[in-house]
Amino acid sequence: MTQESRAEPSSTGPDGDIADFVDLLRCPVCGESLTFDEPGRRLFCPLRHSFDIAKQRYVSLLDGRSGSLKSDTADMVSARLRVHDAGVLDPVVNAVAEAAAARSTQARSVHTGSPVIVDLGAGPGHYLSAALGSVEHARGVGVDLSKYCARALTRRVPGAGAVVADVWRDLPFVDACADVVLSVFAPRNVDETARILRDGGRWIIVTPQPDHLAELIEPMSMLSVSADKSDAVSAAVGRRFETVEQTVVRERRDVTASTIADLVSMGPTAFHRDRDEIEGAAHTFAPGSTTTPVTVAVTVTVCQASVDR
Repeated sequence: MTQESRAEPSSTGPDGDIADFVDLLRCPVCGESLTFDEPGRRLFCPLRHSFDIAKQRYVSLLDGRSGSLKSDTADMVSARLRVHDAGVLDPVVNAVAEAAAARSTQARSVHTGSPVIVDLGAGPGHYLSAALGSVEHARGVGVDLSKYCARALTRRVPGAGAVVADVWRDLPFVDACADVVLSVFAPRNVDETARILRDGGRWIIVTPQPDHLAELIEPMSMLSVSADKSDAVSAAVGRRFETVEQTVVRERRDVTASTIADLVSMGPTAFHRDRDEIEGAAHTFAPGSTTTPVTVAVTVTVCQASVDR
């Protein structure tokens, strides 16, 4: 279970590293609490399962049972960073921040008194960063299956923690530790989210509307989410949570061919087409230096954990 590179002891320093959120974590193998070894280079539990802290200041808590699941590559993460830097998804980022802020006056963690935000499927951390910026004195942890996402998150979200884990499996968090959980364009593990949220905690879910990036789907041969799968997950959410707010965010954004290529390259289509092919299709669709309008359209659903769940 050891990971690629061990950190120097400074990786557990005061700047929002593992030490700042280890109290929220539990061993993915046995469920026991985790602590540091003497040099501060790994985490271990009372049963001596151990997990090295990478030099980039994240920890992998994979339990070895996730098989060969695909995760974001370095190129996919780079494309996503460029899309966010271009501001294409700012309407979604802002909506997540607003939803988190609406909870900030009440959210207090049962562990430390500070609100805790957990982002499941965090990617490189843009949505976690926005949520943390809107909630005073909050602590944040981003979880993703991709080590490249974890590396980017530690660089771009100062003070947040990064964990590599499979959000479809048992989450490596102690019970009732989170005040807010984010699932933005990400898998929704209903039972585990209910477990880690404290009573009255909020789950902020962002899902694409049918017209999200619709202008690109056919010409760029992008993969789309199955409606049946989405409906099944929504039904499961409804059995464990109360929906307290649901908002549709829809804006048109002007994008260049290179940004179109990045929008395609940051998602699952990139597993099936190489970058050169994607860029060629993008420049055919949006030739020259012109910009093309695309629709950013999502539903932001805020759910509250019920007391009797």
